[in-house]
Amino acid sequence: MSRAKIAIAGFQHETNTFAPMPTTLEEFAAGGSWPGITEGESVLDIFATLNIPIGGFIEAAKDWTLVPVLWTAAEPGGYVSREAFDNICARITAALQQAGDIDGVYLDLHGAMVVDGFEDGECEVVRRVREVVGEEIPIAVSLDLHGNLSPGFFELCNCVTIYRTYPHIDMASTGRRAKELLQAQLEYPAALKKSFRQLDYLLPITMQSTLREPARRLYKMLEGSLPEGVVSADIALGFPPADIQHCGPSLLCYGTDQLACDQYADALLDALQASESEFIEPMMKASLAVSLAVEVSDKSSRPVVICDPQDNPGAGATGDTTGLLRALIQGGAVDAWFGMLWDPQAALLAHEAGVGGRFEVALGGRFAAPGATDAEAPVVEEVVVEALGDGNFTFTGPMYGGARACLGNMALLRIAREDCDVHVIVSTVRTQNADQEIFRHLGVEPSTRRIIVVKSAGHFLADYEPIAEQVIFAEAAGVNPCVLKDIAYSNLRNGVRLGPGGPVYTG
Repeated sequence: MSRAKIAIAGFQHETNTFAPMPTTLEEFAAGGSWPGITEGESVLDIFATLNIPIGGFIEAAKDWTLVPVLWTAAEPGGYVSREAFDNICARITAALQQAGDIDGVYLDLHGAMVVDGFEDGECEVVRRVREVVGEEIPIAVSLDLHGNLSPGFFELCNCVTIYRTYPHIDMASTGRRAKELLQAQLEYPAALKKSFRQLDYLLPITMQSTLREPARRLYKMLEGSLPEGVVSADIALGFPPADIQHCGPSLLCYGTDQLACDQYADALLDALQASESEFIEPMMKASLAVSLAVEVSDKSSRPVVICDPQDNPGAGATGDTTGLLRALIQGGAVDAWFGMLWDPQAALLAHEAGVGGRFEVALGGRFAAPGATDAEAPVVEEVVVEALGDGNFTFTGPMYGGARACLGNMALLRIAREDCDVHVIVSTVRTQNADQEIFRHLGVEPSTRRIIVVKSAGHFLADYEPIAEQVIFAEAAGVNPCVLKDIAYSNLRNGVRLGPGGPVYTG
């Protein structure tokens, strides 16, 4: 065929419907761990070398003529405002209307966007794009592993690829696979056949890492030789803090033979069903996590890493809960480094005080989390400013590596108690800690410390687990609930179990 002309765009958000703060247009414009709203040729210039799906697609599609439209993402949070959604969709569809004749569309989406007015944000994005380009133009989509996929979304897309790693170190390769699948769609004389299945139990984020079993084994089923007639298969493990009908894991297959796609989809579903009992909850109470970290770090030259998954900003949590910080202070932790707390006011006060300055501050605790107690109130302490930063640096870890951070004013604070050796990083922009450069930006080398605490649920593993003596998942209050049986769902479809072996949701 002649050189294909493909329009490309990206619109990503992972929506936590239990989060207290809405996601507005300003959040998309500002960026953070990723660039803010980017339009036109700048999409090619900025994203071509980044580990992100649209970057992988651009790299793989050098034999095509690309029409760059727009790319944007906001930090995971509460419902996307209707204003933001309509504004961004309008920019995408207007550019598509002006693109002239095209042979296909590639969309870099997430899969777990919930909008004020639309439970399935991705389905509505694709529907609006389909209205512009028509039924005959193929639409290829790449998604995050944590997508909540609906049958309606699946039907609107011609082909979909999904990340196969968590932490997501294969984002660019997922974009490259989307290019290959779109090319097969363009070259195959009939439309690719496809199959879609949904699992009947939910999986907490803490159980989804592909570095651990059984997810590691299940995802290997997607690699290597697929059955004859199947050209692609993927699994989405879902994003549980989303109170929507189609929350939960799903899988999909594409190929040239419908029966082969159906049979392999059934085989993948059977494997997921058979693995239910292997998904084991790894969390322990915050006080016990700190006690264990102190004990292990006394005997090791490598740090113990504690994660705070239920307050993971990367899953839409506030990033400012204090349960684990308080446990460190009360538990006598030594050489403990907490990174990071979303507290713009504390960061501002630190910059006003300067390095060496001392002041009393109420750290964190601005939002009441489900299940919160007095222990989740702000931590009121005198602190000493040890280092200051502007939040602008380049990530180096396996997931974000190469991306430019724009986290606003940051500060490293030391709790000023004589009997305490706890240090806290505060930031102006909310983001999860999945990259050691967050510490290094303020002069802290994580590998040389005894106890490192990160607000993350799984992405931190790629950069932090290689330096750790042990990784501990701590349980403290937050709006990324990981004990799914305790979540007050009201919109989930009936018959889905709330966690492996959990109770059945009945509405």
